[in-house]
Order: sequence, then C-alpha cells, then structure tokens
Amino acid sequence: MTASRGRRLVVAGLLVFVVTVGASAALAAPSGGPAPALDDDRPTLVGSQGGGTGWHRFGSVYLLDGSDVAWTEGSADSYFDVQRLDDGRVLAGFMDSGYTDCGPYDAPCTHTGFRIVDPDAADGPAVVDEYGFPVRTDSNSEVHDAEPLPGGGFLVTDMEHERLLIVENGSAVWSWNASTVYDAPADPTTTDWLHINDADRIGDGRFLVSVRNANQLLIVERTDDGGRVVETVNADDGGSDASCVGNGQLRDTDGDGDVQCGDPDVLNHQHNPQWLGDGAVVVADSDNDRVVELHRTESGEWEVAWVRTGAAGAAFHWPRDADRLPNGHTLVTDTLNKRLVELGENGSVVWSYRTERIPYEADRVPRELVGGVDADLPRASGDATDPVDATPDAGVPVLSTLVVGLRAAAPWAPVWFAETQVGLTLVSLALVVGGGVVAVRDRR
Repeated sequence: MTASRGRRLVVAGLLVFVVTVGASAALAAPSGGPAPALDDDRPTLVGSQGGGTGWHRFGSVYLLDGSDVAWTEGSADSYFDVQRLDDGRVLAGFMDSGYTDCGPYDAPCTHTGFRIVDPDAADGPAVVDEYGFPVRTDSNSEVHDAEPLPGGGFLVTDMEHERLLIVENGSAVWSWNASTVYDAPADPTTTDWLHINDADRIGDGRFLVSVRNANQLLIVERTDDGGRVVETVNADDGGSDASCVGNGQLRDTDGDGDVQCGDPDVLNHQHNPQWLGDGAVVVADSDNDRVVELHRTESGEWEVAWVRTGAAGAAFHWPRDADRLPNGHTLVTDTLNKRLVELGENGSVVWSYRTERIPYEADRVPRELVGGVDADLPRASGDATDPVDATPDAGVPVLSTLVVGLRAAAPWAPVWFAETQVGLTLVSLALVVGGGVVAVRDRR
C-alpha cells in the first residue's frame, strides 16, 4: 500500500511537469524571431551582459544588420551600455576579471570602466582603448554607462562608489557623489546601495541620472565645487519605503526617518531613461515590467502619460532600455525575455530579434539624438492606455530570483519558462523525491 502510494506520488510529479511544460509551450506567445526589414535600414548595436554565474560570462558587443550579426567583440566578462562614436568606433561600459593592478584589493581582481572598440581593426573587431579601475566585487559594482562629451572627455557612472565622473585623457577631472543627497553607508563599496546605472547629458553641464534603488531620476548640474540636484523625477511623497530598503539598499543612517524613496507605482528600479526634451522622459521601468513615458505636470509633479507592458502578446520581463526613435517608434531591450523589439506608435511590433544571451542595451546606428541637447524627440500621443494584452507573470521574489538564475545559467531555456513554471517544477520535483523516499522506506 505504501509502495503503491510512493509510485503514485512519483507519477503525479512527472505528470505535473509534463502538463506544465506542454501547456505552457502550447499557450506561449512568440517573443521574437526573424527580423523584418527596417523601414530606414539602419543596423542595431547591442551590449550583452552575457550570462553564467553572476551574469558575468560571455559578454559581448555586436552589430545586427536586420537579423544577421555583422560583427562581434567578446573579450569582456560583461558589456553594458553601447554607442557608436562619430569616428565609427564603439564606446561600451564593461566589467572584466583577471587584472593584477588591484589597488586595495587582492589580485587577481575585477576592473570596470569603459572600452573603445574598433570594429574595423586589421585582425577584426578589437579593443583599442580602455579606462578602468579595480572594484571589490563583480556583483553590482559595474560601470553601466559612459557617454562622450562635447570637446572630448566621457561622463561615467561609477556604481562602486555611487558617483558620476568626467574622465579626460585617462584621468577623472570632475566628480559628483550621491552621498550629498542620500544617506550613505560607511563604505558604499561593500553594498549595492544606490545602483546608479545611467547618466545622459541633457544640456550644458546638466545630466539626467538614474538612481535605480531609489526609484528616482535626478537632474544634476555641474558646479565648480562638484554638483547640485536641480530636479528630482518621482520625488519622495512620504509613502512606503518598502521597495527601496532591504538587500543592502537605501537606509536611514542619519535617523530622520526618511530614505528618499520614490513611488514604485511611477518607477520601480528603472534603467536607461531617455530625455525627450523639457518635461518628458521615456524609461525602462524594470521592476514594473513595462516601458513608461513620464510628463511633468503644471504643478511640477511627474506622472505616467504613456505605458507599454508587452509586445506580440508577450509581457515584458525586466526591460532595461527604451529608446524613442525619430519616427516615433520605441526600441525596447526586453532583458529576461532575451529579445529586442521595436514598437510602432500604436504598440505593434515592427521589428524583433531574439538574443542568444542576456542583453543590457541596444542602440540604432547612428544613435538617436538626445532631446534637449540636439533636437527634441517625438513624445507619445494619446493617454496611458496599453493596447497590448499581456500580463506579467507572478512576481514572487524567490521564484523571480530563480528565473533570473535560469536565464543566465541556461540561455537555451525557453523564455516562457518563468515564475509559474519554476514554481510548478519545484512542486513536481517535491512529489517525485517524496514518492521515491516513501517507496524506498517501504522496501526497507
């Protein structure tokens, strides 16, 4: 009787798994495929974080010509934000291991910073210049973004020390530290405190900065003695700080009861905002699994004016880049679905590409002008109605973490194998193991 029950448990577990996989595969919406021809026939530059343990293996920069890879450079553990420079070379944030110049840390160590890649080098695409520095760990210490500045120099986001740098001729000539605004831990290199992941020049000496863990965007103005914040997008309104604390993120170190956490219903751990011109910004709202356009109201508040939660019937899964194109379309890097999609103004997919590894960011070549500096980019028309019938999977923290690991360790896994499928697989495994234990005990 007991052995029979054990066998039944094993069979039930196997059936749960088979039904889960079969039904999910049958009901899954397509999430990319052969890329149709682009109306302006411009290639797409991609920065790939890679995968593997900690997501720091198999990084690459590559150029897509439609659905064909024209060239690739893969010498770093991870690459992040990428853009083509005026001379045809490519600027990319990177992280790589195996360095012996380690400063205060033991060798070998990890460096982060930016690289310049020449796709037309004699022996194939190659790194021809690098600015970097050692970091304590390869986890959440990356330079995710570097931007060229007029007249030379680069604007750099330093996640290790949570600051902005301007680098000229290989040396930092200016810095702004986020500790002037947010309560800082004793040593920001020991924790993923703010996770500053993007900065764009939006005017003369003005930068739009993404402070991921605070759910906020800052406009920082360069000054002779550092910098000052002149505007905050999604300022703290006194609501719950739950989305900003925990896991070594924001903390109330001065004891005033405030950690400056923005409303997660507006932005939640966002990436790569793009300034469209004064009073409008489009953002990859990552933890909300959507892309949003925010507009400044007459009262000075910022509110959602336009939103997209998915494409081709498939919900976005942790998107990390959204670029408004001059034709009004939006190019989205849908990270955990491992796809790039270009959306028309009505939300329809006009181009898509399934990536082999985890993408961080994608740019059309040449890169789009940044609104407010060179030219205003189109703003969304209409309201925030989302025409895409796509609902993100359940956001159970433990299951979400397992899915992230699955995407990195097994890039061949289908993108529809998400939180629900992982949860049911764990149930299946528990039934099989439990049934086996019962059957063995009975035999003994």
